[in-house]
Order: sequence, then C-alpha cells, then structure tokens
Amino acid sequence: MAELGKKYCVYCLAEVSSLRFRCTECADIELCPDCFSAGAEIGPHRRWHGYQLVDGGRFTLWGAEAEGGWSSREEQLLLDAIEQFGFGNWEDMAAHVGASRTPQEVMEHYVSMYIHGNLGKACIPDTIPNRVTDHTCPSGGPLSPSLTTPLPPLDISVAEQQQLGYMPLRDDYEIEYDQDAETLISGLSVNYDDDDVEIELKRAHVDMYVRKLKERQRRKNIARDYNLVPAFLGKDKKDKEKAPKRKITKEEKELRLKLRPLYQFMSCKEFEDFFENMHKERILRAKIRELQRYRRNGITKMEESAEYEAARHKREKRKENKNIASSKRGKEDGKDGEFAAIENLPGFELLSDREKVLCSSLNLSPARYVTVKTIIIKDHLQKRQGIPSKSRLPSYLDKVLKKRILNFLTESGWISRDAS
Repeated sequence: MAELGKKYCVYCLAEVSSLRFRCTECADIELCPDCFSAGAEIGPHRRWHGYQLVDGGRFTLWGAEAEGGWSSREEQLLLDAIEQFGFGNWEDMAAHVGASRTPQEVMEHYVSMYIHGNLGKACIPDTIPNRVTDHTCPSGGPLSPSLTTPLPPLDISVAEQQQLGYMPLRDDYEIEYDQDAETLISGLSVNYDDDDVEIELKRAHVDMYVRKLKERQRRKNIARDYNLVPAFLGKDKKDKEKAPKRKITKEEKELRLKLRPLYQFMSCKEFEDFFENMHKERILRAKIRELQRYRRNGITKMEESAEYEAARHKREKRKENKNIASSKRGKEDGKDGEFAAIENLPGFELLSDREKVLCSSLNLSPARYVTVKTIIIKDHLQKRQGIPSKSRLPSYLDKVLKKRILNFLTESGWISRDAS
C-alpha cells in the first residue's frame, strides 16, 4: 500500500511528490516528467490532452548541484519580479521572492543563471542587430566625458564667484567662450529615413561642436595654469608678498623674453620649472669650477677648502688695505710736493690754500706776496676815501705778476673790479 501523502506516476509508479503533470481531461492521471516527455498513454489518456503542472515547492530547475538550491516556485517569483520591478532593483525583487533570499543572492543567481548561464548564452546573441553605438564612452569617443571633464573648483569666495559668474559645481561660467556653440547640436535628431548626406551633415555639426568644447576647455586650462583668475581678482600680489621668490638676474630676464614664444607650448608650472632647473645648472657649474680650482691648488678634501678660503680672504683683504694705503700716500705726497718750494719760507703759514697755490704757480715767496697784497689793498682803500695816492709796488713785480695778483684779489673779494 502506498505511503500516505506521497504521489506516484500512474505509468511507471515513480514517486512524483515534488513535480508531476496532471491531465485536465482524465481523472486521477498524474505522470512523472520522464513519462510525460516520452508521451506515455494509459487507459483513456492521450498525449494531446491538456495538462497542469503540479509543483510541491521542492523542484529545482537547474538540478540539485545548482548553487543556492533555488526551487521552481522561487524561480517563478524571480521572473515575475524582474518583469515587475526591472533589472537592478534587487531589494524589491528580494522582497517579492521571499524573506529567505537577500538582494545580493538574487542578483548573483539571476546574473549567473539567466545571463551568463546556458539560458543566457542561448537567448542573448553575440551581435545585436540595429544596436545604437554609445558615443559617450570614456574611451575617447566624439562625445567622451574625458574631453570635458570638469577641473577642481576654484578656491574663491562666494562674492568672487558672483563677480565672475562662476558655478563651482559645474566649473562653468555664466558666459562661456562661444556662448552659442550648443545651437549646432540642439536641433539634431537621428531619423531612420535619413540618407547618407544628411547623416554626414549631422556628423559635421557634432564635430564642430566638439572642437568648440575643446577650445573652451583649453582656455580654462590656460586660466588655471597661469593663475589668471587670481590675477584678475588681485590675489596674486598678496601671494607674491607672502612667498617671496628668488631674485631674477638681468641675464635671466633677457632669456625669458627671448623664450616667450614657448609659452604656448608649456604650462606656467613647466616654464617656471624650466628656468628653475637652469638656475640650478648655473649653480652646479659654478660649484664645479670652484672644485676644479681647489684641485689645481692641491686641495683634495672639503675640510682643507675652508682653511684655504679663509687664508685667501685674508690675503685679498691685506692686498686691498695695501692698495688703499698706497693711494692715500700718493695723494698726500702729491699735495706736499705741490708746495715743497715755498713751505719752508717765512710767511707760508699766513697763506690760505688758494694763496698757496697762487704763490706756487707764480714762483713767488709768501713774504713778497703778503707785501704786494698789503700795498694793493691800502691803495684801494685810499682811492675809495678820495685820498690821492701813488703806487709804490716793488720793482720785482712785473706786469704779468701784477695782473695775476689783481685778478686773484678781485675774485676773492678783497678789492672791487673798478679799482682793478
């Protein structure tokens, strides 16, 4: 007697409690899957009769070795959920299948069995006809996002953003370069009845738009590289005051002017690094020449170079002091030699510097000069008082000496020009 609760195939007597096919036209006719697929007929039952699938909930579509042990009832609920909620809504699909399945298990089972499994390989073709090409891929396509990848937002305040019309989250400005560039593609649409000429024309419009986007991005990069925005806002002056750079020599300034055409091929940082490396090269060359000079002087250790430099500095300082002393001595010797002929004569200490020069040039002794000076000034004072006087100049004073002395006394203010 059959055990109570179990079902058996009426043809082969195999247990069919998990899955059986029941005939809808014959009473008490239930077949196992093998007999049903073979078209078994018994009594009034015929193979073309309608049937009903009876599942006990323990049958697996993928066999017992399938991972996870999904029953046919869960498989049916999964297919209903993918149709109802759409691919990717794994949480809603897991709730529809049952509490025993997590969203991760639902995703892994569907992808492994229905997409990458035998069912997916048989149903999904390798090449899909009439498939739309994605031109927005990041691999450098015509509309690739890599062409217009936004740069990090500028570090400016909200007030400065409003002043520039800058939108930091998009790295855009209210007024961009070639503001109407989007009109080239705003009205484009792909129609299946377009001929080749219309398609090429639309491609040309897209190409022109891409060029404008590249130029727009190039200008933004230039503004970033050369700090044009901080310069416009006046921030570059404050930064320069905070971080003083090394002093640029005249030769380097001239070289920068000569290499200015290279600015368009290099960024600001690259150009500054280039000149910084050239400065380091000059320093290294000077250091190499210094080491070569040490080697020529027999110095082979850096400890000896410090002693050598100290001795060389003392030697140069001593030489410089000697030159200064010799130049001073030369000036003093020249000054003493100028008055050597009259400095030992009486009356020399009574003369001023200009009178000493005059006596030395006229080869006139100081005592005679003082005598002539006294006579000339006394005659000048008598004439101013209206007293007639007769000139009593010494006989050794000729006309040339008299004229030179009169001119000197007039220029010095001792007598007036009328009297001379």
